[in-house]
Amino acid sequence: MTPSAISILIVDNERPHADIVALALARVGYTTEIAESGEEAVSKIESGHFDVIFTDLIMEGIDGFGVLQSARQNLPDASVIIMTGHGSVPSAVSAMQQGAFNYLLKPLDLKQLRAVAEKAAESAFLKRANQELQTRLDEKFGFEKLVGSSPEMLAIIEKLRRIAPTNATVLIQGATGTGKELVAQAIHQNSPRKNEPFVGLNCAALSENILESELFGHVKGAFTDATSDRIGKFEYANGGTLFLDEVGDMPMPTQIKLLRVLEENEITRVGANAPIKVNVRLLSATNRDLKSEIEKGHFRSDLYHRLKVVSVRLPSLAERTGDIPVLIDYFIRFFAKKHEKTIRGMSAAARKYLLAYDYPGNVRQLRNMIESMVVVDYDELLNVDDLPEELDDLVSEEDRQQAILLTQNISHTLREPEASGVATNAEANPQRDPIEALVGHSLEDLEARFIAATLAHTNGNREEAAKLLGISERTLYRKIKP
Repeated sequence: MTPSAISILIVDNERPHADIVALALARVGYTTEIAESGEEAVSKIESGHFDVIFTDLIMEGIDGFGVLQSARQNLPDASVIIMTGHGSVPSAVSAMQQGAFNYLLKPLDLKQLRAVAEKAAESAFLKRANQELQTRLDEKFGFEKLVGSSPEMLAIIEKLRRIAPTNATVLIQGATGTGKELVAQAIHQNSPRKNEPFVGLNCAALSENILESELFGHVKGAFTDATSDRIGKFEYANGGTLFLDEVGDMPMPTQIKLLRVLEENEITRVGANAPIKVNVRLLSATNRDLKSEIEKGHFRSDLYHRLKVVSVRLPSLAERTGDIPVLIDYFIRFFAKKHEKTIRGMSAAARKYLLAYDYPGNVRQLRNMIESMVVVDYDELLNVDDLPEELDDLVSEEDRQQAILLTQNISHTLREPEASGVATNAEANPQRDPIEALVGHSLEDLEARFIAATLAHTNGNREEAAKLLGISERTLYRKIKP
């Protein structure tokens, strides 16, 4: 944190005093602004941003209490310091009880002024950093990350908006790869518990003893490897949200203990006798048909109904194919940023095959495919040659060969001039007519470069490229065919 990044408002109807405070703070690097009345201060607070506010307490019209109230309403992260005379100390203390950060007695000690300013600035900076972190979390796990504009997804997002603010248990059902954990994180992040822990546990492939220890914790000596006490996920998530993935795979004895926890809001560590109260919102998910599992005797009916106070079913990607183009574009942007690569777009041919695939692995599979394409690409255009092997059987030989040729041409066009010790025409005289820079190249070479650049501009769309070139699509195909 640097002082120059902190904006301070000084409010005092005695201008000379305000000037002294502003000068003392400006000399150590703070950005300062003065308001000569409470009314002016409120106007500035409502229209601007300040991290720290120093305000006189006794002023005509809107006094320091009014400035404090306005700051709390409009700039809740700002630190407000009250400046007051000796006779107004009780009022200053009252102001602190109403949310003021500190108070200073007049006449001011400039050393103390700067010390209080530093602490107030640090507090404001931490609040701002926390808010920025919270914003990033909202961006990562908020509903806007549930990408899709299909009627199915819009209905789900609207349902999540209604249930997130509650404490209801939620059962999220859907095939593998549909985004069940992402939905659970979005529910938590948009709930009153969002500042408390979100703890996840996959119930699959865990034995009964290990799963119970993970859920409820254990005490030293409870079993052979229990060399010390250990808290479980319920205790760790206390006050927050516990997400149980693949809850349909939970062993029957553990189901009974989980039901008791939901009924009594308390857990007992493995090997202990004393119960421990917990306050946890439970979200669970499964790719199994729990009604069918109940009929088979593999899942308890009473637990099922406790888990599904509200149920959310996520459709497969095959049920929401209208979202595939949106997901493709979203994942391209996401992974281009993640892997620090420049991706100008995707060819029409590559997009065609991605839209034709049935995605047994759902959104997760599409996500992994796009990441793979971004990682292996080297010509800034995602094309048929970048498609993952799952789509090999779909790609025609004609599209495959055209993609190879297009890649070669684009690479040739984008390639830096080879080091020869001799500057090109453009390098020798940057003010020269750019047409002259083409001198020395054959017409055939220039045509190939121009066609490649046009195809890159249209993301490989031959029909659009042919229109821009003023030739037929058949002629274009003949020119680029090897």
